[in-house]
Amino acid sequence: MSRLSWWVAGDGTVTDGTYPDTRVPDGGCTILELPSREAALEWAAKIAVACRCSQEVRAFGYDPAS
Repeated sequence: MSRLSWWVAGDGTVTDGTYPDTRVPDGGCTILELPSREAALEWAAKIAVACRCSQEVRAFGYDPAS
């Protein structure tokens, strides 16, 4: 995995990178444990459609003891 963050638009378009710089953060956070990057991007697209706004996907370390 070369990147650790992706941007998923409401139409399912995936772009490398993080959320654009904004002065005021708006929104929340959803943490899902999924088997693959592809599954995470699919969920992000579903959430983007439901919320009518793009979503940022970030990978972070898995804790095998969890």
